[in-house]
Amino acid sequence: MGQYVRHVFVCTHGEFCPFDGSAEVHRLLKEGVAARGLKKSVRVNQSGCFNQCGNGPMVVIYPDNVWYGKVTPDRARRILEEHIVGGRVAEDLVYDAPPGPNKNAGRMAEINAARDAAGTRTPGRS
Repeated sequence: MGQYVRHVFVCTHGEFCPFDGSAEVHRLLKEGVAARGLKKSVRVNQSGCFNQCGNGPMVVIYPDNVWYGKVTPDRARRILEEHIVGGRVAEDLVYDAPPGPNKNAGRMAEINAARDAAGTRTPGRS
C-alpha cells in the first residue's frame, strides 16, 4: 500500500465495463480526487477485469476491500464524497456477491457471438 491511504481500482478493460461507461467513472473519480487535493493520499487506477461480468462498471477500494458494482457517474460522485473523502462506505451501493467469478464469466463466447451478430464490439477489440 505504501504511501496511499486508499487505492481505488476501476475496471476499464473487461468485456462489459467499457460498454457501461467505466472510462467516465474512472475520469470522475480521478479528477475528483485531484480537485480535492487528495492525490498524495488516494490513488485511482484503471484495472483489468474483476471477473464480475455484467455487474459493472466495478470499483474496488483498498485497503477497505469494498467492492461497488453498476457504478454510474452519479454513483461515482457518491462514492467519491462518502467513501473516498468522508471515509464512510456507501452501503447501499456495495456489490454483495459470493467470492469468485460470477455466472456470466463463463458465457463470454455466447455474449461475444451475440455482439458480433448485432454489429457491436468491445471497445479496443478488433
